[in-house]
Amino acid sequence: MAFEEKRAWIMAVVAVGTYLVYVAVILGRAQGIPLAEVTYAATLLWSVGAAIAAAIALNILAAVASPREANKKDQRDREINRFGEYAGQSFLVVGGVAVLALSIAEADHFWIANTIYLAFVLSAALGAAAKIAAYRWGFQPW
Repeated sequence: MAFEEKRAWIMAVVAVGTYLVYVAVILGRAQGIPLAEVTYAATLLWSVGAAIAAAIALNILAAVASPREANKKDQRDREINRFGEYAGQSFLVVGGVAVLALSIAEADHFWIANTIYLAFVLSAALGAAAKIAAYRWGFQPW
């Protein structure tokens, strides 16, 4: 497995995993109260921070486990990375439009913040999935 593919797997697992933990904690707090009234800000920030720290730590561990591969990147790796990033950014655009609509509708901050977070998670997951698919089943640059 190429080192860049390992990095994509790390990003996918960390992004989705920390988001699922965040959602479980928030839904656990919502026992009988509307979701918009649940305290979420600290949990959201801790979740994002934990995802960043976990991704950094796991990337370092992957580099230590295979130091010869860690700094090798060829043209194909760069093209796959660009392809995955472009694919993932589509969710950021959709999320930005959704947040704009929520803001215009004067939605609660809870919904706006969680829509942004979901957009970032979907962006990371789709970008990683596109990279993994390109490594597994081939990639044909246009």
